[in-house]
Formats: sequence, C-alpha cells, structure tokens
Amino acid sequence: MDPERQRQAEQRRRERRWDLFGPYLAERAWATVREDYSENGDVWRYFPHDHARSRAYRWNEDGLLGFSDDHQRLCFALALWNERDPILKERLFGVTGPQGNHGEDVKEVYFYLDNTPTHSYMRALYKYPHAAYPYERLLAENARRSRTEPEFELVDAGVFDEGRYFDVFVEYAKAGPTDILIQITAHNRGPEPAPLHLLPTLWFRNTWAWSGDPRVPSLTPVGRPDGLPAIVAEHGELGELWFVADAAGDLLFTDNETNAERLWGAENRTAHVKDAFHRHVVGREPGSSPPTAPSRRSTCARWSPPARAGRCACACPKDSLTAVPGRAGRGPRVRPVRRLRRGDAGPPGRGRHLLRRRPRAHDGRRAAGVPPGDRRPVVVEAVLPLHRPRLARRRPGPAAAAARAGERAQRRLEAPLQPPRHVDARHVGVPVVRRVGPGVPLPPAGAGRPGVRQGAARPADARVVPPPERGDAGVRVELQRREPPVFAWATWRVYKIEQRHGGHGDRAFLEAMFHKLLLHFTWWVNRKDSAGKNIFQGGFLGLDNIGVFDRSAGLPRGGVLEQSDATAWMGMFSLNMMTIALELARENPVYEKIASKFFEHFLSIADAMNNLGGEGIGLWDDQDEFFYDVLHLPDGRALRLRARSLVGLIPLLAVETVEPLLLEQMPGFRHRLEWFLAHRPDLARLVSRWYEPGAGERRLLALVRGSRMKRLLRRMLDPKEFLSDYGVRSLSKIHATEPYRLHIDGSTLSIGYEPGESRTGLFGGNSNWRGPVWFPINYLIIEALQKFHHYYSDDFRVECPTGSGDYMSIREIADELSRRLTRLFLPDARGRRPYAGDDPRQHDPHWREHLQFHEYFHGDTGQGLGASHQTGWTALVAKLLLQQCPAPDDDH
Repeated sequence: MDPERQRQAEQRRRERRWDLFGPYLAERAWATVREDYSENGDVWRYFPHDHARSRAYRWNEDGLLGFSDDHQRLCFALALWNERDPILKERLFGVTGPQGNHGEDVKEVYFYLDNTPTHSYMRALYKYPHAAYPYERLLAENARRSRTEPEFELVDAGVFDEGRYFDVFVEYAKAGPTDILIQITAHNRGPEPAPLHLLPTLWFRNTWAWSGDPRVPSLTPVGRPDGLPAIVAEHGELGELWFVADAAGDLLFTDNETNAERLWGAENRTAHVKDAFHRHVVGREPGSSPPTAPSRRSTCARWSPPARAGRCACACPKDSLTAVPGRAGRGPRVRPVRRLRRGDAGPPGRGRHLLRRRPRAHDGRRAAGVPPGDRRPVVVEAVLPLHRPRLARRRPGPAAAAARAGERAQRRLEAPLQPPRHVDARHVGVPVVRRVGPGVPLPPAGAGRPGVRQGAARPADARVVPPPERGDAGVRVELQRREPPVFAWATWRVYKIEQRHGGHGDRAFLEAMFHKLLLHFTWWVNRKDSAGKNIFQGGFLGLDNIGVFDRSAGLPRGGVLEQSDATAWMGMFSLNMMTIALELARENPVYEKIASKFFEHFLSIADAMNNLGGEGIGLWDDQDEFFYDVLHLPDGRALRLRARSLVGLIPLLAVETVEPLLLEQMPGFRHRLEWFLAHRPDLARLVSRWYEPGAGERRLLALVRGSRMKRLLRRMLDPKEFLSDYGVRSLSKIHATEPYRLHIDGSTLSIGYEPGESRTGLFGGNSNWRGPVWFPINYLIIEALQKFHHYYSDDFRVECPTGSGDYMSIREIADELSRRLTRLFLPDARGRRPYAGDDPRQHDPHWREHLQFHEYFHGDTGQGLGASHQTGWTALVAKLLLQQCPAPDDDH
C-alpha cells in the first residue's frame, strides 16, 4: 500500500488517530442557528458579522483556512491585514438571507486545492485584495438590487483588477497525528509593493465559561536557544502540545473571552478579550494585547514580511504543532519539533525512510508557494498528496489532455470533501436558557422561545468519514427530518465503497446506522403518512420553491397534498432498507424478516401511487405520461397539479436489483417474498419483474416498469423539456411559454420556467428549483439508470435525445448525462469552462485552474449560480469523472 493507504489502515485499526486534527474549523459560524440565543429566532440579526470578532463562540469556531482537533478544542487559523481594512481579516464575510437579493451568500474568493483522506496533506488558497475590503458596498449594492438582477460579488467591486491582490497559500503536512507542519506563503500579484501582515492564530474554544469544567486550558510562551517563538498549549483532554515557529516574529496573547462591554455595554469578566488582536494591530492600541495576559487562551504570532511586486513570494513562517505520547496514566509528555533537513537522521524512533526531498506539484511544477532555490526544511515524502485518481495515466494524445483537465478538476473537487464546513454541537437534555455564558443577554422573561437552542451541550464532534476509506465523494450521513430521506442510500454507498477499497465493509457501522434509520423511517411513516395510506406529504423535501405554493405551509382551503416525490422517496427508502437488511442477514438471519417487511412496505407504496386511498386516483397521469402531485380538498375534489418538474421524475429513483445468488443464500426471505407475490399478484404485476429474470437471472424491483419508464424518459430526454446541454433541468422548459396556472379560491397561482436565479422570495429566495440543473437529483437519476441497465442490459433502448432518431441503451443514456454534467467543469477548445460563464479570469494563469462548485447551474448556459462553494452534492461530479475517464489500473 502507498503511505496514505497505510495511514488509512492504521486509522481503521485505531492504531493511530490520523484524523485527530483536520480542517474541521467552520468557514463562518456567525449568523447561524449554531449560535442563536435570540428571543424570536431571528439569527440573521441576532449575531451579525460585526459581533464575530468580539464574541467567544460556544457551539463551534470559525476561521480563515484553519484547522482544529475533531472537537474544536484547539484551533488554528490565519488572520491577515493589508493596512487598509477597517478590521482584521479573520473569517469569511457574506450577506445574510435578508441582506442578499438572492438570499445568503459568502462574498469572498478562496479555494481548497488539495486534501488527502487522513488530512495528512492539505492546501488552500485565499485571494486577499490590496484595497480595503468593501464591506459596506457589498451590503448596499446587494440590498439595492432586485431579484431579477444578478448578485453583486466581490470580484464585481474591482478589488482584483490589475492583479492588485495577494495569493495566500496555507499548507498542512503531517509526519504524525500530532506532528504537523504548517506553511504559509503569500504572493503579491500586483505591479507594486504592498503591505501585508500575517497573523497565524492559535486559540482554545471557550468551553470554560459555561461548562463548569475546572480545567482551564492555557497557552504559554517558552524560551528556545535560537530565540524563535515557541508556545506550549495545555488542555485537560488533549494534554500538552508545542507550537513552534520557524521564523522570528512577535507573540501576542489574550483570552478568548467575549467583549461584553463593546457588544452590550456590560462589564467584562477580564480585560483580555477576544478582539484584543484587532485593537492592537488595526487600532494601534499597544495596551490592548499585553504579553502578560494571565491565562493566555488565545495567541497570535505576527509577521509583516516585505510584499514585493510581481510574482515573487513573501518569505513566511513555517509553524509546527507537535506532541509525543506520555507515560500511561499521565498526559502527553512534550518535546519540541526537531526541524528536519535532507540527510538528517531524524528524531529517535523515526525511520530515515521518511526523509526525502521537497515534494513537487502534481503537474511537475515546483510546489506552490515555494520560491526557487529555497533551502528551508523539507516536507517529508510520507505526507505528499497522494490522490486516488490518476485520470491521465498512460493515455495518449487528446485523451490525455482531457483526462489531465479532469484530474485537476477532480483534485479541486475532492479537496473540500474530507471535512464538514461547519460543526454542530450535539445537544442533550432540556434547553436551559441561563447557561448561555457570562455576559450574554438573556431573552426577556416570558417572551420566549421554549425550544431555544441554549441547552446543555456536549462537545462538537467534527469528524467525518473520508473517501475512499468510507465515503462516496465525501458523503456524510446525518439524519435531518425535513430533507429527502436519502440517508439509507448514503449509508449503503458508504459501506459498499469501503468494501471495494478495503476488501471488507464495516458491518458494525452498517448495523448501527440501520437501527438509527429504523427510527427515521418510523418518523416519516408516523408524521408524513398520518392517514395511513402510504402516500406522503413531506414538506418541501429540499425542493424549496418548485411548486406553486409553499408545500410545507398551510394549503388552500385546508387541503392535503399527496406528493409524488415524497412518496417515491419513501419507496426508495424502503428498497435501501431492504438491501441493508439483506446484507446484515448474511451473518444474522433475524434480518431476513426485517428485509421482507421493507419489501412489503415498498409494494404498498407502489400500490398507493396508482390508487390513492382506494379512490381510483393515482399520481401517474396516462394522458401526460407523467407523475404529478394531487391536491385533495375538503369538499372531496382531487386536483392534479400539472406542473412538470423533478417531482415527476423522482419515482425513477426507487429501483433495486436482486441477485439470484442472494436468493439462494436467503431461503427465508425468498419464501416470504414469493408467498407475498403469489397472494398479491396485483402488486407483483404493478411494480416488479420478479417472474421475468433479466441479465444474469437477476430480478428487478422498481416503481416504474419498462413501458412506463420509457414514457417517462421520453419527457426527461426531450431538449424542449428537461434535457439541457448540462444535465436534467428541475422544471420543464415548456413552462417558459406555457406557465402552469392553478385557479383556486378566486386567485391564480402560477409557476414558470426560470433557468437562472430565483425570482421568488419563497424560502428566502436563496435557491431555485424552477429550471436550473441541480447535481443531487441528476446524480441519483444516473445511478438509477445504471441499475435499470443492470437488469435490462443493452437490448432495452430508448430514443436519446427525444426526437433525434438516435437510440441508446439505458447505460449509454446514463453515460450521456454524465458527460453533460462533467462538461460544466472541463475547459472547451477555447479554454472556457461553462460553469464560469464569460468570466475573463478563466484565461488568467492565477485563476483558471482554481474551480468553484456552485449550488446549481443555469438550465440553458450551465453558468454556476447560488453558493459558490457548494462542495457537497455538487462535488459528486468527481465520481462521474472517474466513471468517464478511468485509468487502466484505477480501482473504482
């Protein structure tokens, strides 16, 4: 195994905690529900950006290109100042939901460039303007613009013109779980010298103010013979760690305590408050950050290197955080980092095999941020960024060039996948408002929010299972009730990918998740199928404004909405649970009966979709050959809502194949299954091809059979409706000229095709499902088509695109959709990537290889829209790139 796979194996065996430190620090934690102690739940206004520098967070921390331990006890991040900004640049700025003309959005330019699954190597870039950051202009211009206008972004302010900005690279490399080298390098891209202050900051999350733990952590400066800065970090759970600088600089200390006097006019519990660094550096107040702060729970190392013009780099410090295990029963015993140079023997107990020359970048150039001729200490080879994909390997000519472009895109995609970008504390017990911490104003008595989130909290756990150790494109399973129930699907994908890469799946993980998912399934059945008809009303299900009205609010005349998508999601949920139960039954036969139960759930849901409550009304419309929601009114009428949207395509996702070998191994399941089908032949004919074996004698379970699937695909693959050059649209383009209108209660509600940003304020107006391309559904459609092909093989062919006269197998259609989606991020013959629109920076060597991954994409042009760092679902394009351009020896 290569060194990274070895680290993963050590992690799985719990021999070494390689994931103890990682990029678990939030990008921005202000103005989120994670710090909401307001009276009315208006978090946007309760915790503004102006409070962030002065207020000690409780639930989680944030910082610029930072990292922390997995519970965010000890945090590190970068702060910057260009001598023009009114405040230190310590965290990301953006508009909140009410401030943006299209909702919440971060107004910064930054990129995650590299990250290995164990976080043994991480690299990121922040673009920092020479000019003062235009906080007020961003707020004013976005407030002025209407929903019909685009958002006003930082690049629109002109602060990057003529290259007048710094490229600030931050790199992390691990020689051990707590032996971490940090390198910060800044490039002045402008034509003239410009000032830059680098302030690497180390601090403890403030838990002592509210937890009652008497063990208060501290940061203490220690002397070194060479006079360079060094700090000992002492924590009751982490033990002792050393933070050692490799260049001279000033050390500043303060406490991570809220400045209650500045925020609310209250008395501070200490003079050494959180914003002392800002006051000392920007406000020029020497007494505001004394080096004698008694407890020293936050420290800032300050360097102001010369920022020369042009491409040359600023010489910046290399910092290292390290600790070594102590004796049993005691905390870690600390020794300082020994800086390693080529040829050094290394510290005792460490092999010479770790010592190699400085790594080079993936494309053969010198590693980013390293000036030519640099002879400083090297990064050991063991922490080189070893990425799984090598798409260009042994590929000739144009194929190699395309593969290399795909590989660069994939590295950029995978870099942010390993960590979550925010950390939620897991809460237990009854909310107790009076535990918000000293100095924080309490909501007025009796004016309250009985469910306010100020309860006693356990420490936040930021760990995430990294791919490919356990994850499909960084899938992180969290059970959230209002989102589509895809958690069982995610759990199964995680298990199967680990099985493929490691030779065996984590059955303990699978079984533990299955029991949680049982509770989740029960919640959906009890809460969203209250009538017991196997038809579900799931609120907005993540599809926000796709309908003519707010589906999670009260409906006209007190009606009930029977949802095609919610019901299909539950059909998919049932099949996923059946599949997991069958896997667990390989070692525990008890799960065979549970698998049978979910098989019956699935058939009941399929029956209900075609005959709502025995009333002869189905969600499928034979005339339009499409699935629609049905609105039931108190007077007994049932109205089909004939808006053609993704709601009608979701039933494609409920599909699963069963292998004949599995049936042989599960005789109990097979007997119960065939008994049920024999006694309910109506259900067998409706949804399954159980008695018609497909390719390899496998059997098919699906909500749509072959003929109905062909009719549904005819709509989906029609360029005049759903099929765009960049994937499947979320609303049929036919509604551009023929908007859907619903006349009810004397008013008319309508929905039309909107390929770009949302023009409605529904759900805050910060997402749009009325026409753009969204990756989540596109990816799941592709996977569903692959499953259908698994059963039907190449003989089953469908016209694609509709009206073209060309027929493809279902697998070829899946591949075609994949190509359209990956096309968003790959450069064309002119070097233009569709997601970037007509941005001229696509041809700038300092911008063109740094990709952004938006929340959704224009349904006609493919331009990226919404949040520009949506590296969750959108990053599934990395998996599609692997499928489209696999290297001959790739294991995927």
